[in-house]
Amino acid sequence: MPLPSILPFHLIIICGFAASVHGIVGIGFPLIATPLLAMITDMRTAILILVIPTIALNIANIIKGGAWNKSIYIYWPLAFYGAIGSFLGTQLLILVPPETFRPLLAGTILLYLSGERVGIGFNWLTHHPRIAMAVFGITAGLLGGTVNVMLPVLVIFSLESKMEKTVAIQVFNFCFFFGKVIQGAVLIHAGFFSLDIVKISVPLAILSLSVMFVGMSLRNKLNENVYRRWLRKLLLVMSVVLLSQSLSGLFHAK
Repeated sequence: MPLPSILPFHLIIICGFAASVHGIVGIGFPLIATPLLAMITDMRTAILILVIPTIALNIANIIKGGAWNKSIYIYWPLAFYGAIGSFLGTQLLILVPPETFRPLLAGTILLYLSGERVGIGFNWLTHHPRIAMAVFGITAGLLGGTVNVMLPVLVIFSLESKMEKTVAIQVFNFCFFFGKVIQGAVLIHAGFFSLDIVKISVPLAILSLSVMFVGMSLRNKLNENVYRRWLRKLLLVMSVVLLSQSLSGLFHAK
């Protein structure tokens, strides 16, 4: 769908809602905004529009909470491997329809949520943190580059690593930031970025930042246990949304 046919009102509502959730929880902007934007345009255009707003929100969340340099010092390999995965994933986005990867991601989330019942565990993660950061970082980057959703893999990593809420939010956004920078660079090099995209993205970035700062005022009211429960529920919602999108794609393909 050509860009002029996208109504600004829709963009404002979608990005405003996604930014408010990101402000409260510290995550979720591309996760919420991408599928909603993809309903009024194609997936690739939705991803292009959200690159600049997502980077802006990531930077603000990395700095928020203080002592961010300590969190980054410990978990920078996760972002490094995520950037590698994002580069590879964005190359796949150019060549392969992103719908191909949604069912796999949804299945992985459901397998994790039912892991205790089926005997699957992540005890190795705490014993081999460097290997875990490589595995989870590259996987998150691949998914971020293809379907614009790094979050599920990073949430699983944070839950199993027992990260504190503030540290988790900073690490999430640090990984998102590097992934988005790599993704944006690849898409620019491939010739997909245009002046029309920038004209839409910059005002949306300003709007999203403003709304997010309002949502941040509610974040401190969440204690650690409540936050972890919210993350698990968010994973379940994500898997349902991804499966619904996959089934919808198959239906329209017929």
